[in-house]
Amino acid sequence: MVAQRDPYESPTIRAFAAELETWRSDAGLSKVELAETLGYTPQLISQLEGAKNLPSKKFAEDTDTFFKTNGLFVRLWKLVNDTRHLAALPPGFSDFVEREAQADAIRVFGLLLVTGLLQTEEYAREILLTVQQPNVLDRFIASRMERQAILARDKPPRLWATFDERALRCTVGGPDIMRCQLQHLLEASERPNIMIEVVPISAGAYAGLEGDLTLLSFDGRPDLAYTEAAGRGQVVEDTAGVADFHVRYDLIRGHALPVAESRRLIKSILESL
Repeated sequence: MVAQRDPYESPTIRAFAAELETWRSDAGLSKVELAETLGYTPQLISQLEGAKNLPSKKFAEDTDTFFKTNGLFVRLWKLVNDTRHLAALPPGFSDFVEREAQADAIRVFGLLLVTGLLQTEEYAREILLTVQQPNVLDRFIASRMERQAILARDKPPRLWATFDERALRCTVGGPDIMRCQLQHLLEASERPNIMIEVVPISAGAYAGLEGDLTLLSFDGRPDLAYTEAAGRGQVVEDTAGVADFHVRYDLIRGHALPVAESRRLIKSILESL
């Protein structure tokens, strides 16, 4: 695996990192000495102890053999491997998903893609194929589909989903997949708790060109915002920051077509495929 700049948030990866550092320190070894003993680079040892890289099964086996840990590191590796699809999430996203499930209202804007809450499985697979390893893809897709269950539960959240027209015209996975995705949006828009609006390309320059955003509202608790950039997710909770996102979302919706006109535009794009 290629190391990432920031540590993984996964508790299992952090547990492996902590145990590795503890066993090495207790043995009185430097990172360089352990690397030379096991036949790895000091950089890898540093990355693993910093929770910035994922261990291989062989590394876990070699570490167990050297420290005589009775399989501790292999067991930890198995936990890391079993939850590897969660480790692939952008930093901050796991926290956001937990909050999303508790929200009473969700406002989301998508510039180039349909939001995960409204993706079909086929559309999601095509998107995730570009960023995820094949061995974790099915679990990642299953997690995304499970996440959508909040929209069909008793007392579902209200969802305002606003998309740039570009997101609907970008042919992800081919015409058949896009036809199913657009039809799914039309069907979703018929639910009383879901409103879908589209910003036409003719809107020109507007606040949405800065990128995607999501706002979550709760009963009796402050709102929060979430945004992603360069593969990093950020949950925003400070009052001023959330207020800025609300203003931006209102500016975006100001350029969107009304719900009925948005449905007609989606139908016209569907018919053109």
